[in-house]
Amino acid sequence: MRGIAGRARVLILCAALCAVASALPALRPGARVPWADLALLAGACAVGEIPLRRLLGLIRGRPADRVPPAGTGSFFPVLLAAALVLPPPAAALAAIPGALVAPVDRTPVGVRRLWRAAALALAAWAASWATVLCGGLGTAPAFPRAVPVALASALTFCLVLTALDAAILATAERSPPVATWGGLLPRSLAPHLVHGLAAATAAVLWHSPYGPVSALFVLLPVYISSWVFAQYHHERGAHRATIRALVQAVDIKDEYTRGHSERVGRASMLIARELGMDEERLEVIRFAGILHDVGKLGVPTRVLRKDGPLTPDERRVIELHPEYGHEMVRGIGFLGEARAAILHHHERMDGNGYPYGLAGNQIPESARVVAVADAFDAMTSSRSYSRARPVSVAVGELERCAGTHFDPRMVSALVRALSRHGWQTEVTADEAHGRDSAAVPPSRSAPQPRATAPAAHNADGHGA
Repeated sequence: MRGIAGRARVLILCAALCAVASALPALRPGARVPWADLALLAGACAVGEIPLRRLLGLIRGRPADRVPPAGTGSFFPVLLAAALVLPPPAAALAAIPGALVAPVDRTPVGVRRLWRAAALALAAWAASWATVLCGGLGTAPAFPRAVPVALASALTFCLVLTALDAAILATAERSPPVATWGGLLPRSLAPHLVHGLAAATAAVLWHSPYGPVSALFVLLPVYISSWVFAQYHHERGAHRATIRALVQAVDIKDEYTRGHSERVGRASMLIARELGMDEERLEVIRFAGILHDVGKLGVPTRVLRKDGPLTPDERRVIELHPEYGHEMVRGIGFLGEARAAILHHHERMDGNGYPYGLAGNQIPESARVVAVADAFDAMTSSRSYSRARPVSVAVGELERCAGTHFDPRMVSALVRALSRHGWQTEVTADEAHGRDSAAVPPSRSAPQPRATAPAAHNADGHGA
């Protein structure tokens, strides 16, 4: 357990001992354990974790060890079925084989498997006790009696498992335990309850004339859907890793705007949410904000970091960065309309922007969102060539330029969002002295600067 915090080690050992204690009564002489049922359920958990992954690897023509892991939760319907048809000690035993053979992506592998086996065994044990306390399913279970019992069992399973996960995160990563549990529970509750309904169907069939095999066939579609859902999350994780790599490359090259991309992504999300965009589109808009300056990777570093005024030729080079960025991300399918935002985020409503001089509604909506977010963060962050303006002054500047430079609808959406959430003004790498990082609520009555062009373009260096 090297590299693991002392408190985390104690928690893992305690959980493992408690899991052993919960399963031990099943191994005592004379214990009434339905070993055939236990073996079938435990085997279903284990077999579902390994051979399915290998089979899919062969179908895809990829080595088995390169197939993305199914992720914890793919065999939860089987565990919940075990909690409904087995006594508590046997239910704890049924959870262990699947947890021990499940793929683990991070080290230390052995410790993580031990923890997961202990946590799942305790959750299955508690869920089985919930079944007992609810009166069980009886020798001839039937609907609708099985439904509330199964839901109570699934709820107990979810509460115990998320509490244990929150505890290990709190001890290993020093995260607030209550807040961590509060974040895990809402995300886990609905899937566990759905798995509980599937387990109720399986439990009824288990004791029917059709027998256990028919019950496992009922669980198979649920297992496959869980696996597909896990792959979806795995793919989303890969997308985020791609975004992070691109942003880090930009931040390394242009140190004066470090952190700017993430803040523009956050401001773009605020605007998009205010406009009522759905969750899927919100994510794409956030990607657009984060990656809007990725084309800087094609601009010479000496131009990006130049402190003095730019020559006309240098300005023209910087103004190519939207096209560079679009070319870089053109083949990344999951970005969707974010690619158009990267290309057009420097267009203006009056048609005097670049690279193509689009005007009004010719400019993609995502680009109009990012343009306002980009300008706002540029004005409220200090750079080597400009000092940060107060949020209220930046809002006044955006409102002054609405209709000519920016889409008034996007400006109004940002103002409404800021009035509710405020804005976390953050220190960028080039500031000599720390400044207050508290959230500053904007004022609609802020004085409006007299500048003839918005300071927003400072986000891309020297007014570009």
